[in-house]
Amino acid sequence: MRDLRGVRRLLGPLFRLALLAAMLRGTSIAAQQAPVADYHQHLFSPAVLSMLRASGADVPPVLAARDLVALLDSAGIRRAVILSVAYMYGSPSRTVEDEYVKVRAENDWTAAQAGEYPDRLIAFCGFNPLKDYALDELARCAKTPGLDRGIKLHLGNSDVQLENPEHVDRLRQVFRAANQHRMAIVLHMRASISRKRPYGPAQARAFLEQLLPEAPDVPVQVAHLAGTGPGYDDPPADSVMAFLAEAAYRKDPRTRHLWFDVAGIMDSSVTAAQATRMVQRIRRVGVERILYGSDAAVVESRRPREGWAEFRRLPLKQEEFARIARNAPPYFR
Repeated sequence: MRDLRGVRRLLGPLFRLALLAAMLRGTSIAAQQAPVADYHQHLFSPAVLSMLRASGADVPPVLAARDLVALLDSAGIRRAVILSVAYMYGSPSRTVEDEYVKVRAENDWTAAQAGEYPDRLIAFCGFNPLKDYALDELARCAKTPGLDRGIKLHLGNSDVQLENPEHVDRLRQVFRAANQHRMAIVLHMRASISRKRPYGPAQARAFLEQLLPEAPDVPVQVAHLAGTGPGYDDPPADSVMAFLAEAAYRKDPRTRHLWFDVAGIMDSSVTAAQATRMVQRIRRVGVERILYGSDAAVVESRRPREGWAEFRRLPLKQEEFARIARNAPPYFR
């Protein structure tokens, strides 16, 4: 019995050390599995919320940078990019007095929010690319500390139609200017669903052949796997994603700096067949081009932690999830 107690006394500290080591390994694994950043986030200023209320739209909860950082902490995510929603003021569905003044104010508010956590958050400038002030605002953002990393364009909200030569010409100017200023581009490419605008391989081809050549030196990030979310029940968007994935797989030189984020496209509505197609597109593109994003945290499933948990339900391999989790585009290095 004395010998047994001696063995226990000897093994006790060793067991505790082994347990601690296992816990540390578990923590390390969890940290590796969490994305290094959330590359698609939004905050809404009080002014934007007031505008949305006045139009009768569903109003997201009031979120500030401190709330976003708390959500990131809960997910084990260190950093995030806040994409300004200033483009909302330029939507053709509404008339806004002093529109450009409000666009500038929203961009500046977003930059100020990111500036509260400069080691964790960056802001992208937003505007409707079809507006006469688009190039002026891009140039102003390029010269404004806190807004000079990149731009966010929302083609659906701005009713940009890639089959319209005039719209494409405007976008070419914006892409060219962003490239000159070394500003990344995040593009909500999906054409307006409510207006039933055409969207498919023809629009994808216009993007590949006419827009990407104007921004050969900066990252271009296609949001939501070329769709909009929530979910992946959008065959036109899948056809665009398939077209772009094939171009990337062929190593088309125009796709050299092309990235895709997965914000909002995986949730409980996704069927097994849709999940399979999504995985096919991701693998065809290459997991090294995929960025995690959770979108605005207006519902629980779009919070950073919950969004990552939903995304991990896809039938990808663990090493593929690990690669996606550690991907970092040049604008965030």
